[in-house]
Amino acid sequence: MTKDNNQVLRRLPIVVGVLASALLVLNRLMTPELTASQARSDVLGVILCALLILTGLLWQQVQPRSPDAVRLIGEEGLELAPSLPETVKTELAWASHLLLTNTATRSLVVWYAGKVLLRRGILGPNSEVKPGDILQRVLSKQKPIYLVELKLYPGRIEFDYLPENTQGVICQPIGKQGALILGANAPRSYTKQDETWIAGIADKLEVSLSSNLSNDVTPAEI
Repeated sequence: MTKDNNQVLRRLPIVVGVLASALLVLNRLMTPELTASQARSDVLGVILCALLILTGLLWQQVQPRSPDAVRLIGEEGLELAPSLPETVKTELAWASHLLLTNTATRSLVVWYAGKVLLRRGILGPNSEVKPGDILQRVLSKQKPIYLVELKLYPGRIEFDYLPENTQGVICQPIGKQGALILGANAPRSYTKQDETWIAGIADKLEVSLSSNLSNDVTPAEI
């Protein structure tokens, strides 16, 4: 019930803004002679309506804390493959920080060319990634897979490198050689905007990793 009330409140500025805009237009059409003062009032009214609608749209992007959120099991940490170039380490640290601070992600793994390059956030019990059916499908189809509520999927057992009570997972391909694997502490916690942003970060990582690793490091040596 509280969730429904919050949704109504977040949509209220949009409804009021649209309704007020319609009333302004109706008032203008029904006015036989437009005065200078009314014209100024109409301009002010249009600006206020636009602000209301913009506020409502911004509120739609605000995600309230899910009542199903849990505290992930594990220790918080940052692990980077020691043989990586410093430029790559910096890039991975930057990307992971953005994802952990601006999305529902609480644990993430960057896997590329058969090796774990980074683990950050709440670390899972297993430090190695053995690609299962889901990750293999992501690589072969070159399309992300979002498991909105991990406990409902039999394939969840392949994500033993994430905290055992991870609630949601996104597997985002990093080119054809790797994947960005994100774990959330609440089901259905990623928005479409989050998914688009994650895809953009993965594309940026693919450019950096392919250019910095392919020349000097073979997949077995990363």
